[in-house]
Amino acid sequence: MAEEGVVLHGTQVSYIGQDCTEIPEFLGRNYGHIAKRLDLSFNLLRSLEGLETFCGLEELILDNNLLGNDLRLPRLPHLHTLMLNKNQISELESLLDHLAEAALSLEYLSLLGNTACPNELVCKDKDEGDYQRYRYFVLHKLSNLKFLDSRKVSQSEREEAAMRGAFMKVVKPLDSKPSSDAVAISPKGHYTPLPTGSRDLTNHRGVLGKCRYVYYGKHSEGNRFIRDDQL
Repeated sequence: MAEEGVVLHGTQVSYIGQDCTEIPEFLGRNYGHIAKRLDLSFNLLRSLEGLETFCGLEELILDNNLLGNDLRLPRLPHLHTLMLNKNQISELESLLDHLAEAALSLEYLSLLGNTACPNELVCKDKDEGDYQRYRYFVLHKLSNLKFLDSRKVSQSEREEAAMRGAFMKVVKPLDSKPSSDAVAISPKGHYTPLPTGSRDLTNHRGVLGKCRYVYYGKHSEGNRFIRDDQL
């Protein structure tokens, strides 16, 4: 894993498309103390061991990796943005319970492309109703979210989640056969769910709805920002 694969812009650290199976030790040693934004998308990560050295993180991009239901974050008190698109997460409730403890400041979360997220664009047997119930359940667990997947959280969603979100959990079937309650496996390929927009790379305040893909490394997708300075 070559250190020259690192792209540094102020407090933004990117190590994209390097096929690493774990977080390289040199990343934490050299950049953990300065990084506010860390992009590790398009790698082969199965765990986040080593992330504890990045204690000041505000944004963490982990799209297109191999992270599963055993995903564990260290306690990151300043983390407000977490992107987990196109991983291998199928158990929603355990992930949300963990995030509620590890990332108390979380406001922006995206899980598109995981089987835990029943989005009709990637899960052919799901519809908008399934996805909306998923949103209510996520907001019931993480009530401080301002932005979930590709949409801003509305006040009506907050109210519905507060009243009935606890009952929106989708129960997985006991067997492995596909059913109406099972979420389809997301297709292979690069996943870029967020709209394009503009962003100053030196500005680390959030902008809602102003998003941009930034391309580094040997892959050309996946690096995205969500910001909000109007909330």
